[in-house]
Amino acid sequence: MNQPTHLLDGYKVLDFTQFVAGPTCTLMMAEMGAEIIKVEFAPKGDPTRAFPVMRDGRSGYFVQHNRGKQSICLDLKKPRAVDLIKDLISKVDVLVQNYAPGVIGRLGFDYQVVNEINPRLVMCSISGFGQTGPLAHLTGYDGCGQAFSGFTSMCGEPNEAPYMPMVAFGDVSTGAHAMGAVACALLYRERTGKGQHLDISLLDTYFHYHEAAVQMASLSAGEIEPTRSGRHAYYLAPAGIFKSRDGYMIVAAVEQQWAELCNAMDARNWLTIRASRTIQRVWRI
Repeated sequence: MNQPTHLLDGYKVLDFTQFVAGPTCTLMMAEMGAEIIKVEFAPKGDPTRAFPVMRDGRSGYFVQHNRGKQSICLDLKKPRAVDLIKDLISKVDVLVQNYAPGVIGRLGFDYQVVNEINPRLVMCSISGFGQTGPLAHLTGYDGCGQAFSGFTSMCGEPNEAPYMPMVAFGDVSTGAHAMGAVACALLYRERTGKGQHLDISLLDTYFHYHEAAVQMASLSAGEIEPTRSGRHAYYLAPAGIFKSRDGYMIVAAVEQQWAELCNAMDARNWLTIRASRTIQRVWRI
């Protein structure tokens, strides 16, 4: 009996995604052995195919987020293309899409339809603000999720404009969240025989980044106001970016690491200072 060489060997995924968040989900599944069939709209396909840097007629941006996948380019206004997709839906395990809410339904492939075709199918819908609710109609690029979640307001120097991180924290993390949800849904299907519809949003993903701010503000009844604190953490010390002779370094030394830092700096006279204790005492509610 042949043993699978990757965790998702044998699983098939129909991929209606573009840009970053959705493609990250299916990319991670491809890296674990799943067969990814990426559906692109004729005539140009995924818009990132034209993103720089271009070499030999190929976009590095597109390749980075879509390597290891197979692509088909269809005009879904044509009945033959629709029939082809329905046939694929009957044969795959997962469908991932990250169009704006409502678009996949207008194409004729909302969850009710795909569930009737394949009741075991796991469908994952990725969007900026969820498939339903008061914000669902908004376009959800990474920066939008950053701002709505409060993430942006935590980045930068105090009393100055916030910074925009030049990496796609939210898009990539949303894709990773989606991949985890799909894996759990496949486990559920193995136990019950039933598929399900997953609703993964950029906003929810960004909100998870607040590992301290939400509970601090809430439990202190507003006494603590988490905000931008530049290069240093506002609730731990020493924790932040410090300038050294050769450049900048990140130092995070609390509790047991404090003694090790003092020894490394030949500053043993600082050992009587307990890292982060002053802040902890002031903020104890």
